[in-house]
Amino acid sequence: MLGAIVFTYGMLMSFVLQGASRNARLKRANPPMLQYVGYVLCGLSAGLSAMLLLMAFTARAPFPLM
Repeated sequence: MLGAIVFTYGMLMSFVLQGASRNARLKRANPPMLQYVGYVLCGLSAGLSAMLLLMAFTARAPFPLM
């Protein structure tokens, strides 16, 4: 299940970045849907990285570190 989610996330991110770079190269505005999906993916990435960082600092190690 996680593989399908990661694959979908990667394909969406690839599509958004490719469309945004093409529009920047052609000096056109991004369509609203492309911009909204980009914001959602950016928010998901930031939220997931914050959760993983918090988990890394608060999780108990299976062995003593000191």
